[in-house]
Amino acid sequence: MDATFTAEQEEIRRTLRELLLKRCGPEEVRTAVQSEGGYDSALWETLAQQLGLPGLAFPEAYGGVGCSVTELALASEELGRSLAPSPLLATAVLSAPLLLALGSERQRAALLPRISSGELTAALAVPGASLTTALGLTGDNRGDWAGGGRAGGVQARRTDGGWRLYGQADQVLDGHSAGLLIVAAHAGGFARSRTLLFLVQDLVQDLVRDSLGRDGSGSAGATRVRLTSLDETRSQARIQLRDVEAELLGEEDESSDVTGALASVGDSAAAVLAAEAVGAADRVLERTVEYVKQREQFGRAIGSFQAVKHRLADLYVQVQAARSAAYYAAWATAVGEERVGGLALAQALEALRITASEAVQLHGGIGFTWEHEAHLYFKRAAGDELLFGPVHRLREHAADAARLFGGGEVAV
Repeated sequence: MDATFTAEQEEIRRTLRELLLKRCGPEEVRTAVQSEGGYDSALWETLAQQLGLPGLAFPEAYGGVGCSVTELALASEELGRSLAPSPLLATAVLSAPLLLALGSERQRAALLPRISSGELTAALAVPGASLTTALGLTGDNRGDWAGGGRAGGVQARRTDGGWRLYGQADQVLDGHSAGLLIVAAHAGGFARSRTLLFLVQDLVQDLVRDSLGRDGSGSAGATRVRLTSLDETRSQARIQLRDVEAELLGEEDESSDVTGALASVGDSAAAVLAAEAVGAADRVLERTVEYVKQREQFGRAIGSFQAVKHRLADLYVQVQAARSAAYYAAWATAVGEERVGGLALAQALEALRITASEAVQLHGGIGFTWEHEAHLYFKRAAGDELLFGPVHRLREHAADAARLFGGGEVAV
């Protein structure tokens, strides 16, 4: 493993950091999350068309840059530093890799170039609050999380004209604004129970037509409601599907390994999320160090007190350890090594939670106010653990998958 970054990777980091420092400060973040889409569309256009972020890890044949998960993780680290709200995670990290892995050539050729250009955004919709289970991060994703043939979840029914979907998905990242949904649904009833992925397309155009006089429910029976979330920088939606027309992702082939593809995407997504969390933790630590150098108590800057120095030193060590784990996970995923993303994500989420909590404390009374940016990082830490954790479950599943323990003793 070569631990040094290439000139191209350093350029990605430098260019993104300079752009985000100019256009994505705390006030810009607050303004963006209040918009209809939940992000700054002009900034997204710049990220997509000038920097090529949505297609950074796509093959060049589909309009991508041809880089790997490593470059995507480095870009996400910079986005995490500023808490920049964008559809990148939902589109390029969770949805597009599934299109690459399972989609037919026709589907890839039709959709991936539009995603690469930023014209089309996508979202992965799974039933209930089962995202981490579906991605194989906190449990075995071969279970019945998609519905299991029972009431609830999302059900798929084959008809003469194709497939129809019924059910509900919650906590869909950027689901209220995405033009494409990849929906995990249960099919086959009890006899041939299986989980499949389906495409529900052209949602934006359908919603426009609905506002002009149709039933107002979205794509011919799809209702999308933006939810009030703890972390406003990660927009979430509830998707209700009532007899919605859908297209099977991939070919009509029962040998298609849907759960395996989801687990693989989960591993790479965990590496990217870990890098993003490290970026956020690093930035909030920087701001805290700056503040304790200025805030005075008893005639001295509080940063000169030994107790404060020790607390900050501990945070620095934890952030650097999380950064090493995130970088390793990104590299390992890019070269095909599996089951390392979850552990890196656990360490990064823990580092972000502790660092953000200490930042609020060390900023004193001002750190508890809504006007201060410290609470944005604290909410990101808490929100990410709710969505992708908790930390102890990430570690527990990683240990089970690696068979570290058996019969109460460490396996040899």
